[in-house]
Amino acid sequence: MSDSKKPAMSSSKPYLVNALYQWIVDNNCTPYVLVDAYQQGVEVPQDFVKDGQIVLNVSPNAVVQLSIDNQGMRFNARFAGIPTDVFAPLSAILGIYAKENGQGMMFEAGGGPSPEDEPPRGPKLVSRQDKASSSEQKPSLRVVK
Repeated sequence: MSDSKKPAMSSSKPYLVNALYQWIVDNNCTPYVLVDAYQQGVEVPQDFVKDGQIVLNVSPNAVVQLSIDNQGMRFNARFAGIPTDVFAPLSAILGIYAKENGQGMMFEAGGGPSPEDEPPRGPKLVSRQDKASSSEQKPSLRVVK
């Protein structure tokens, strides 16, 4: 095969989201997904959106029928006791991380890593515990550019 004809490959993002989800669950942590709630196609309860984003607990005991594929993430969950179908297109998923320690991955808005792109230099997860050794502070996340 010549260098001029590279095989077209699908996005690696659904595979990364799936792998990170499984890794977080296997380590007995709670997977949280950060979603751009105002992107086209996003179906989330708007009452829980803050600053255009929503953090979703997608742990196995919090959701039913979780599916992550090339279109996005879908599941059913209860919000304020009301069963709700949720859908987030892949482009709206900004990150997936463990609630307990912040470990995971953030993606660039609208996209994410792909085989043809350079590794993302964008946001990284940083916990306050990295900055302060005080055990009294709760871990939190912020975007670092």
